Amino acid sequence: MPIYVGSIDQGTTSSRFLIFDQMGRLVISHQLEFDQIYPHPGWIEHDPMQLLNSVNTCIAEALRKFGLMGYEAQDIKAIGITNQRETTLCWDRTTGKPLHNAIVWSDVRTHETVRKLSKLSDKGVNAVKDLCGLPITTYFSAVKMRWMVDNSEIVATAVQEGRAMFGTVDSWLIYNLTGGVHGGIHVTDVTNASRTMFMNIKTLKWDEDCLKFFNLPSDILPNIVSSAELYGNVSNGPLEGVPITGCLGDQQAALVGQKCFTKGEAKNTYGTGAFLLFNTGEEAVISSHGLLTTVGYQFGPTGKPTYALEGSIAVAGSAVKWIRDNLGLINETDEIGPLASSVEDTGGVYFVTAFSGLFAPYWRDDARGCIVGLTQYTNKRHIARATLEASCFQTRAILDAMNADSGEDLKLLKVDGGMSNSDTCMQIQADVLGIRVERPGMRETTALGAAIAAGFAAGVWKTFEDLKDINTRDISVFEPVLGDEKRALRYKEWKKAVERSFGWVDVVN
Repeated sequence: MPIYVGSIDQGTTSSRFLIFDQMGRLVISHQLEFDQIYPHPGWIEHDPMQLLNSVNTCIAEALRKFGLMGYEAQDIKAIGITNQRETTLCWDRTTGKPLHNAIVWSDVRTHETVRKLSKLSDKGVNAVKDLCGLPITTYFSAVKMRWMVDNSEIVATAVQEGRAMFGTVDSWLIYNLTGGVHGGIHVTDVTNASRTMFMNIKTLKWDEDCLKFFNLPSDILPNIVSSAELYGNVSNGPLEGVPITGCLGDQQAALVGQKCFTKGEAKNTYGTGAFLLFNTGEEAVISSHGLLTTVGYQFGPTGKPTYALEGSIAVAGSAVKWIRDNLGLINETDEIGPLASSVEDTGGVYFVTAFSGLFAPYWRDDARGCIVGLTQYTNKRHIARATLEASCFQTRAILDAMNADSGEDLKLLKVDGGMSNSDTCMQIQADVLGIRVERPGMRETTALGAAIAAGFAAGVWKTFEDLKDINTRDISVFEPVLGDEKRALRYKEWKKAVERSFGWVDVVN
């Protein structure tokens, strides 16, 4: 009898439910977009109920399709969850209802909160980095939760009265899928916990000093669990009784889905943003080059954690959507590859996509987007190519930092995500990096990673060796063809363009 594993992939712009077989092949899926809420410039929110409802709709529709193939929900042995990270929710433990809209990971309303917190220590934004592996920025959940308490009387009162429950999206989904106010489980896995600034990166426990620094009580927090174990069973709906046994933040899920299980392996996911993770093994390496220290995965409550260095690019695929929706240079996002490939280079144009600042390794909140090097020769084909190059150059900056932190140069980069579908973009990436780039035939590696975690806990797979043949068909390989001299020159010019983006807004640190 074939064995199936389900995967909930709750992302920044859409939710999906996917079903994989024991060979990691995608059998069926359903996807649904949901509303992006923009109360003010730089603010991005999601309705927590809409997130939950979109997931439930995707489950129901995928199972309907699954049924048409002759299968039943009971044929699914377990499900895993992967989610947009850092997005912060707060709900009432007495009613199970949200107390505030979710504040999305890329929201930058917390500039003033960051400024105030950085003044509490002579280490500035690195006040708790040695404990949690992260600098104080608008990115992480603790800063967003602190903002909620400071700016929402409803949230502040609930925290004071012990009614508030904090969580990232994984916690919200697991809580509701396992019963909600009627006995729902309040947990988060180590990968998501490592993005909150509340967890000690070495002990994998909530850190009292971090909580004291952010002046938040521990009773709001979920229990920390591993990435692969039984959390609870789905309490109702078409998946009722099916165990939830896997959970990973989306970028760590892609690390697992790309099978980067060996120290020194790395992957880059090009989604709304782009996220490069480098496996550092059982050691939590604290970066001295602007990178983040994070938990890569932990399989089983007694399993040893695997750590990673991470570099995050705020704007990747969203830049393609921007030139489609705001500039009208293309009608569909998949048109950018052919348009960009119609010219050999950008004609000296560089596009720094710092729409709301720059993440790793720059960490410049004062940066804003700019297109430099324009001449009368420039046309939309050059702009299209420069848009793709922007993510590739930022990936190079991150990779340089990773090589410096690890003391070892990466020889191969595994890639996935929407922009990786473009052969032009991936060839540019290989040329910019000067190393081989590999793209799997089945690109749903994030959802696959959550399924792998769930399958491990459910006994579908028992060792990494069992996964060796998963997703090995139709791998595309991109080798660099650009000469070293040209590569160095173009990267030098990119760095000059980045410098032009600095200081466009006043941010007081």
